[in-house]
Amino acid sequence: MQTQRRTLEGRVVGNKMDKTVVVRVDRLYRHRTYKKVVRAAKKFKAHDEQNACQVGDLVRIVESRPMSREKRWVVQEILE
Repeated sequence: MQTQRRTLEGRVVGNKMDKTVVVRVDRLYRHRTYKKVVRAAKKFKAHDEQNACQVGDLVRIVESRPMSREKRWVVQEILE
């Protein structure tokens, strides 16, 4: 039985490591008390097997098994 894996879209902000990129994922949410729309960002380290991603690329990442201490995502495709 295949489980549904989480997918996220974000921008590549770093590619200085070998076979690893840093992806910044932005999200919007409404603050509970003040009802204002807040922009939040989080950075994820993702595995990039061919070292194909460049800084500024929009990519889709998918959850995977732990590959290192901080790397738990894999680049699925480069969108732009």
